Amino acid sequence: MSIIFSSLSPAKTTVVFDSFWRFAKLRQDTFFARLDGTDSPWSHDPIINLYKFTNAYRASDRVSQYLIKEIIYNGEYDINDTFFRIILFKLFNKIETWQLLEREIGPIRWSTYRYNDYNKILSHAMESKSTIYSAAYIMASGHKLFGVERKHQSHLKLLELMLSDSVPEKISNCKSMRQGFELLLSYPLIGDFLAYQLVTDLNYSELTNFSEMEFTMPGPGARDGIRKCFSSLGGLSETDIIRQMADRQSYEFDRLDLDFKTLWGRPLQLIDIQNIFCEVDKYSRVKHPEILGISGRSRIKQKFHAANFPINYFYPPKWKLKINGAKLKLATDIQNSLF
Repeated sequence: MSIIFSSLSPAKTTVVFDSFWRFAKLRQDTFFARLDGTDSPWSHDPIINLYKFTNAYRASDRVSQYLIKEIIYNGEYDINDTFFRIILFKLFNKIETWQLLEREIGPIRWSTYRYNDYNKILSHAMESKSTIYSAAYIMASGHKLFGVERKHQSHLKLLELMLSDSVPEKISNCKSMRQGFELLLSYPLIGDFLAYQLVTDLNYSELTNFSEMEFTMPGPGARDGIRKCFSSLGGLSETDIIRQMADRQSYEFDRLDLDFKTLWGRPLQLIDIQNIFCEVDKYSRVKHPEILGISGRSRIKQKFHAANFPINYFYPPKWKLKINGAKLKLATDIQNSLF
């Protein structure tokens, strides 16, 4: 059993701790194998080949890629339009819902927004038994708060409230990611984890320029993964653990003799470490079934399914990634999970 020292007290690790780093490497190797056009299977790890896992880097996932390329940087938008587009997309977090709205409405902008138009389209989709929300995280309904009958109606009203309160301008004036997080958290229906996800998504745009190494907020899945990696936190908080993992990544990869390929020079950020903990929680259900987390879940629900269509990778220009002519187009994509 190894020990990580901090200014508080030592945290004790389990066998899953080393699997965290091995999983991160294998998952990133899979990303680059697919990027290079290698034939499947893309990993020698049967668990990664069989089950659905998000990328080591959050920005490389299918939904994040769509957000960055199609929502944020696919056109010229003012500050209100940019905020509106990002939050509207992320409240549903489903590409098909966005595409439905675009087909029916045309270019999506706050300047042309009409509640009745959006409500009619989304209500009709629900009546047709279409799923308009992603299952990635649970969204509060807010029926009583906004005096509406359906969840999507309350989320449209939430957006209206935020725009009427000049939140786009306020968040662009925030000096830190935590300050932006707290601004979003002050609005109804937005809890800690959702506020962290939303401020991260907004930060892909030019509205803000926060460091992803400044602030983190672990979600339920990450907390489960942390409990599997550590038999004792030794007085550290879960946030402390995530930060230590980010700070120690080069040391841990070297210790385990793992050649981890970064995102063209960009190390794993706090949001990425947080996400990997969530995925390692799932991975360890098969790899280390004897190690129980908080939830007690023992199975991975979603399996890998391939779908054929081209994908172009695109990252926030302000990251200034030095890609050096690498291929940024895949012949195939993973359904509901971009590799």
